[in-house]
Order: sequence, then structure tokens, then C-alpha cells
Amino acid sequence: MRWIRDHYPDEHIWLFIELDAQGWPNRQVNLDGLDGLPSTAAALDEVMYARDHGGIAAVQAYERKYGVVAEGSSADWEFEEASIADISADEFERVWTAARYVLEHRQRRTG
Repeated sequence: MRWIRDHYPDEHIWLFIELDAQGWPNRQVNLDGLDGLPSTAAALDEVMYARDHGGIAAVQAYERKYGVVAEGSSADWEFEEASIADISADEFERVWTAARYVLEHRQRRTG
């Protein structure tokens, strides 16, 4: 496993991605804006579960709530290598847990 952080300063977006040994994303968190509010905290295994047990409607509901995991292998992504930083599993878990908490509570307020 590898955990990375990427930053797009012009767009005020931070990406935190957990990659498997082949470079495919397992989980992803996007923090947007100057406040760093979570817009994405999605997990591939959860998307696959939604697809297998509820079809496209379940996937769409999941993505409305948690966002979308990046597609493809990181080897195929176009990004500025200098902006990528390796982070620890603990740092990723802290960001993941906080983002999921915010998205869960946001859903309750608006849903």
C-alpha cells in the first residue's frame, strides 16, 4: 500500500489517495476550498458492493453522498510529480475518518 497527497493550489484542492500495490486507488479523500471541506471520501470496495447489491441506482446514491474514486492506475494519471507527497497510513486514516464524519453528518442535515 502507498498513501499519497496531492495539491492543486490554483483550485484549492487537496487529494489524499490510498493506492494498492499495483497503483490502483482503494480510497480517496478530496478537501476543497480554503476551508478544506471534504467533497469526497470514497472507497472502491464500497462502490463495488453498491453495484453488486443495488445496481446503478445504488452506485449513484453512493457517489452523491461520498464522491467518486479516481479511475485507472496511478501510472496512467497525468499529474505534476513534484506535487505528489508520500504520507503515512496514520495521516491518511486521520484525514479519511474526519472526512467521512463530515460527509455523514452533512447527509443527515440535507437528506
